[in-house]
Amino acid sequence: MTDYNVFPDYKTRKEIINGLCGKYKFIKHCFAGKSVCGRGIDVLHIGNTKNRVLYCGGFHGSEYLTVLALLKFFEECCQAMQNDNPVGEYKIGNFLSIRGLTIVPCVNPDGTEIALHGSDAAFKYKPLVEKVCTDTYKWQANARGVDINHNFNAGWCRLKQLELKNNIKCPAPTRFGGNHPESEPETKALTTLCRNIDFERAIALHSQGREIYCSFGRHTPVLSFRLASMFSQASGYNIAFPEEIATGGGFKDWFIEKFRRPALTVEMGLGKNPLPLSDFEEEYKILRSILCLGAVV
Repeated sequence: MTDYNVFPDYKTRKEIINGLCGKYKFIKHCFAGKSVCGRGIDVLHIGNTKNRVLYCGGFHGSEYLTVLALLKFFEECCQAMQNDNPVGEYKIGNFLSIRGLTIVPCVNPDGTEIALHGSDAAFKYKPLVEKVCTDTYKWQANARGVDINHNFNAGWCRLKQLELKNNIKCPAPTRFGGNHPESEPETKALTTLCRNIDFERAIALHSQGREIYCSFGRHTPVLSFRLASMFSQASGYNIAFPEEIATGGGFKDWFIEKFRRPALTVEMGLGKNPLPLSDFEEEYKILRSILCLGAVV
């Protein structure tokens, strides 16, 4: 098993992914697109090419424990397929013969680099980052100061009014949704992936709170609520509803509204972002039950 007691910056992720692809030849690896700064947005797939579920992490720069969680879970699933090992309580390998697992471990690679390495990681956008943020370790947005999880076309106009009400009018470390929906290449990469592949459901990993969000508007499928209930019972996470400024513009919201299929936001960990790396193993053990259920139910 790869050592996941590391900060998952771009170089480290590349090494981990290359190692997994070299060891498990059945992995399909491609890129959904590139970030503002030209960093690749990795997509990894195992299992059936039909009946796919999609797991995404790293929407926000300082939430990099979600990146580690998806990569570790993916490796455990690869081991399960190759060696017929269980993942936790579940014989994942059996389920992956009829269902596929696709992960996008880091939707926002530039934001993750900025949170881990500071404004230099923003390249030509370094002056912008330094202008709007002195504590880059808290950085959430992409390199242009757009919050990717406020940039999806679901309730975006209403969210924009709430941003203005909260005096969020220009690029910022967090919660600025851009000048129009899907203005950012990271957002477009994920929506294009979802339009091209018929995913049954999607889970977006964030931190923090040990909470589950499962609804958006009047098109939320009943299965979203059922999955949330199962996830909550298995993990102890609470089912919650977002505050007003966090409603709309998110990937979960867009997936539900666009496809009328289940999508959930899962907030791992307790405390304040960025969560310490020392929390990862404990939090992953709790989260893993959710990731397993999402793939087998």
